[in-house]
This record gives sequence, structure tokens and C-alpha cells, in this order.
Amino acid sequence: MRIETLALHAGFDLDPTTRALAVPLYQTVAYGFDSSEHAAALFNLEVDGHRYSRISNPTNNVLEVRIAAMEGGLQALSVASGQAALHYAVSNILRPGRNLVSVPQLYGTTHSMFAHYLPDLGIEVRFADSDRPEDVESVIDDNTRGVYCESVGNPAGNVADIAGLAAAAHRHHVPLIVDNTVPTPVLLRPIEHGADIVVQSLTKFLGGHGTSIGGAIIDSGRFPWRDFPDRFPMFSEPDPSYQGLVYTEHFGDAAFIARCRSVHLRTTGAALSPFNAFMLLQGIETVAVRVDRHVENARHVAEFLRRDPRVQWVSYAGFADSPQYAMVQKYLGGRACSLLTFGVRDGYAGGVRFYDALKLVKRVVNLGDCKSLACHPASTTHRQMSADEQKRAGVTQETIRLSIGIEHVDDIIADLDQALEAAVDGAASHPRAAPVSCTPLEIVS
Repeated sequence: MRIETLALHAGFDLDPTTRALAVPLYQTVAYGFDSSEHAAALFNLEVDGHRYSRISNPTNNVLEVRIAAMEGGLQALSVASGQAALHYAVSNILRPGRNLVSVPQLYGTTHSMFAHYLPDLGIEVRFADSDRPEDVESVIDDNTRGVYCESVGNPAGNVADIAGLAAAAHRHHVPLIVDNTVPTPVLLRPIEHGADIVVQSLTKFLGGHGTSIGGAIIDSGRFPWRDFPDRFPMFSEPDPSYQGLVYTEHFGDAAFIARCRSVHLRTTGAALSPFNAFMLLQGIETVAVRVDRHVENARHVAEFLRRDPRVQWVSYAGFADSPQYAMVQKYLGGRACSLLTFGVRDGYAGGVRFYDALKLVKRVVNLGDCKSLACHPASTTHRQMSADEQKRAGVTQETIRLSIGIEHVDDIIADLDQALEAAVDGAASHPRAAPVSCTPLEIVS
């Protein structure tokens, strides 16, 4: 089935008991056992079934099957947030003394996890100089256990060369993990290009309505964990917490998600609420239609901003002269995502005046909502990063990130136009005291 059909039907037909068409909300904590023998079999992972909603839930299960099908993966695990998904995905393959290699263009909290949180646990994260496969491969060594990238960087807008990064990772017998939040599987399915593990913040475009936080890990089922027992012993050695169960023997190609669920979700408990799973399923049903509108609106907005003399620069991967344009054609089918950045003339001060003048476009740090959203990364999502780290991530002091919604595009542009006018008028009446000199990573003039 095509992606639009999977978004509506994968993982659920009709409720077998009531014949209900909609996915039921199983708002329950626990599930009854037929007998002590049945309970023991469930706890030993010998039979399928639910025992406690921190570990699995029927509503969440539909969400997991659906997102796995949409991403083209073998299995998925739903968790409480995108950050929890990322944490579980990398923790599942890393141990103290080992390292993860990452591209530098990252969401701010992801950078914080990699630069500060994981090192406190004895895990090194090495940041490549760029997202080019050769730069990433240059920092891989014998202790590397995975390579990480965002398929489309937030907020940099760079499109990762997933096939190139996968080839580099596989030459060193480690998996490629890809955050596919920004394009969603509607525009890009990283597994088709060699990615082994995909993570998603379901909070963003897939949920789409800004009501429910959630995350997912999707396993391609293709990485040969059993072939590298010295590198990944957690999959091929007996797990004492499950009576010596060996994940690759018991679960085969599904070993990665099984261990994520049995070790990380079960013991640290970042469980997705069934209600949130239900809400996210509603959003997923319309994601393909919404993404079409997001993409089309963003193209018109980018063209408006590029023509406007009040705007200093625009970074939009859909422009033919963008350094990202070739990757958009290769990986996104020629459709640039609805995330773009730009800088208002008069630098930081002009950007602040523009930002404060927005009316229809909301000033928030979320993205992927039906509504158009604006963010000033240097003072919010990337505030804790140094100036050099911000620059490598695609953030400068004047950068405004726009997540273009599905309103009528004329109304979006009208609001941007009045905010630009306010920024210009403010410059005339309130000249800034100290100019800020910043250059974005990629200027498309």
C-alpha cells in the first residue's frame, strides 16, 4: 500500500469484538492473566500479549505497527517523546568506553544530550566537521558503535546524504541512526537509502496539531547484530534480567526493538500514554495531505522572502542555487521541507523587532504544527550552545526559523510582510546601539 493508505489502515482493520471502525483507546494500566502459567509465559517473553501498559498497550501497538509500515521498517517502539526515542535508540548499542559519531547539524536538546549527558555516563560523542560522509567517516574508530544524523537538520535545513553515511557506517560494521522528524516518511524513508534505525518525534508533523507529545524508534531489521558479537554483545549474550534470554536467538531480526522494549522502556519507563497514542493516530491519518500543503506554502513564503529587500538572506533547500538542492532532488523527490530560516536586515536587532511583531505566526519552539510557527533559535532551542557550536549547527544570532503551516498562504505572507515593515520602522525610530556581525552557514541571496 502507498503511504497515504498506510497512514489510515496499517495495523488495524476493525475491532474484533465490537467491529468499531476507529482504533479503540485502551486507557488501562494492567491486563488479566488466564493462569499463573500464562502470566509466567508473558513475563518470560515466550508468548505475545500485554501485561502492563508501561511496556505495551493495544492502542500503542497500532501506532507502532502503523509508523513501522510508513517508514518501511520491521518493527517500531512508541515512547513518551522524541528525546526518549533518541535516548533509547543510542543507549541500546552503547556502553561506557564506546563512542557515537554525529553530524554537527543537530536540534539543540539533541546536542545537549550528546555533548553533556552521555559523556557523564562514560559515552563519548564525536562531532564531525560537517555532514559530508567523508568527514563523518574520518572520526570513526574501533570504539565507534553507531553513526547519527538528522535526515533534514533542525534548524539548519541541510539534507543528509543518507546513502553515503550508511555506506561509511557499514564499512566500519556499525549502524546508521537517522532522525526523520522533519520530512516524515511522506517525503523521505531513510531505510530505503540504507539507514538501520530511524527515530521520530511524533509530536511534530506526524501528530500535526500540537496536542500530544510522543516519539518512536523504527528498526529496519537489516543490521546483522549477530555477525558482530564483540561489538554488540548485548544482543548475542544471555540477558540475566530475562533468565538468560539471547535477543538475536529469540527474536531474530527483531532483536533491536525487543531489547529497547524489554531493557530500556521496561526499566526506565518513558512510556507513551495510550491517550497520546490515540491522538497521534488521528494526526497520522491526515499527514500526507497536510505535508503537501506545508511544502507548497513554504515554497511561496521562501520566494516572497527572497524577493524582499528587507530580508538579508534566506536558507531554503528548494532554491535551485541552494547547496542542498541536489540532495532535495535525490532524497525528497524535489520537494523541500516546510522548515526554512532567514535573517532580517539590521541583524539581531532587526530580527527581534520582526519576531516581536508577528501576529498570525506564533512565537513558539515547536515545529510541524498545522499552524505557522516562528522560533529564534539562538535565544531558545540552541541557547546553551557556544557561538561556534551554533554556527556549525546552522544558527546565527539573527536567524529566524519558520515552520510553515497550512493556513492560506496569502495570510501567512501578509503577517510576515507587516512584521518586516515593523522591523524597518523600528530601525528608523530606534537605531540599535551595537551592530551584530553574523554570517549564516548557507546564504542564498
